[in-house]
Amino acid sequence: MPVITNIDDLKRLYKRRVPKMFYDYAETGSWSEQTFRENTSDFDKLYFRQRVAVDMTNRTTATQLIGQDVAMPVALAPVGLTGMQHADGEIKAARAAEKFGVPYTLSTLSICSIEDVAEHTTKPFWFQVYTLKDNDFMQRLFDRARAAGCSAIVITLDLQVQGQRHKDLKNGLSAPPKLTAKSIANMMTKVQWGLGMLGTKRRFFGNVIGHAKGVSDPASLSSWTAEAFDHALDWDRVRELIKMWGGKVILKGVMDVEDAKMAANVGADAIVVSNHGGRQLDGTISSIRALPAIVDAVGDKVEIHLDSGIRSGQDVLKAVAMGAKGVMIGRAFVYGLGAMGEAGVTSALEVIHKELDTSMALCGHRDINEVDRDILFVPEDFEGRWS
Repeated sequence: MPVITNIDDLKRLYKRRVPKMFYDYAETGSWSEQTFRENTSDFDKLYFRQRVAVDMTNRTTATQLIGQDVAMPVALAPVGLTGMQHADGEIKAARAAEKFGVPYTLSTLSICSIEDVAEHTTKPFWFQVYTLKDNDFMQRLFDRARAAGCSAIVITLDLQVQGQRHKDLKNGLSAPPKLTAKSIANMMTKVQWGLGMLGTKRRFFGNVIGHAKGVSDPASLSSWTAEAFDHALDWDRVRELIKMWGGKVILKGVMDVEDAKMAANVGADAIVVSNHGGRQLDGTISSIRALPAIVDAVGDKVEIHLDSGIRSGQDVLKAVAMGAKGVMIGRAFVYGLGAMGEAGVTSALEVIHKELDTSMALCGHRDINEVDRDILFVPEDFEGRWS
């Protein structure tokens, strides 16, 4: 077993063990990837204030996200095709999250179905939905999530149209992967991954095939996907979806103050400041840079989470200090999953927790719920004044 001390250790293992098309699927952004890069690099522009001679005993990172007790202010983000990163990947990630005490969010475009994950876990998880044209299918998704005991719905708002990701097009990304000379040659070097895939029947989009109208097999999926997203989405439609679910709702993909105000007004329990990990609109600002203005505008009306760019416990601490109640991690847990399955996701969570706890202590705090901007040196442009 390799010694894992940070998320980059998992990323290196992940790159060695997972086929290129799926590594590139996770480790890519749209167009020039400017936003993808700045999501992480902008965290480096925030500096901690080191404090000393402060009692650091009895520390806690425990808090609540939308009323749910969590071991730290972290949830696993919805990531499509997770079951292609590792056999039964969604099940393994959900089990690791449950054991650690943080929420897991299942993507609509997962390989394992809602029912698969519910069967292999004992606590409620969150379920992410896209805004789709087919209202009957949306209703059935909600009904299935409700039957599975999902405690919240995460509605993704920033995928009405899909940003172009050059690597996915060049790799011919698909699930299961298309068998070409190039893909076969690459997969033959990923023996562990291949054996895992041979040992599972879950290789297709389990929430869609056999459930969406006209989608009975993988061949019919691509045409459905091309037409599925609702280009006419507006705030009235968001209200309809919130009413359709009837439970706790998180709205993901908010980057603008005016949109944050609308999200708070339609009755969301939380919003996620997110640019889809730099995979949608390239050239927009990083999520951490967008966070302060949104917190100042609506932080007293709705719970605010942050997604995109989190690669360490220090990033989590900085996001919380800037006003986020919690964060979502995507790539960080995918690295662990692809590297070592369920144990790798657990390792990623352990790394992030240790970094969060230690950094919080060295900033002179014992309780994550008491952390605020005072622990940071914040450049002027993060407060909305560009230099």
